[in-house]
Amino acid sequence: MDEIDINDFLKIDLRVAKIEEAEAVEDADKLIKLILDLGSEGKKQVFAGIKKFYEPKNLVGKLVVCVANLKSREMRFGTSEGMILAASNENSGVYILNPDDGAEPGMKVS
Repeated sequence: MDEIDINDFLKIDLRVAKIEEAEAVEDADKLIKLILDLGSEGKKQVFAGIKKFYEPKNLVGKLVVCVANLKSREMRFGTSEGMILAASNENSGVYILNPDDGAEPGMKVS
């Protein structure tokens, strides 16, 4: 595992976000388009490769952790403006990381 120093870590802006909208991306095997509400930080569109593990309708209203300052990326289906955090390995599914009760959209994760 490559190590980073604290200055590298401090560059990452992790924020609590609420999934406001979620829809499967047609013609994409893995992608769900998410509209994330980051409170006072605004909204972001994110494409997440979780289609095989989550139904879009079950994601709406959930709190997630996102990388809010990830450079936008043009994709065939639109622009992805961040990334949500999830855990996975070769032997199991994908598990979205959820903040604890009381967390609110826009809160900084540190």
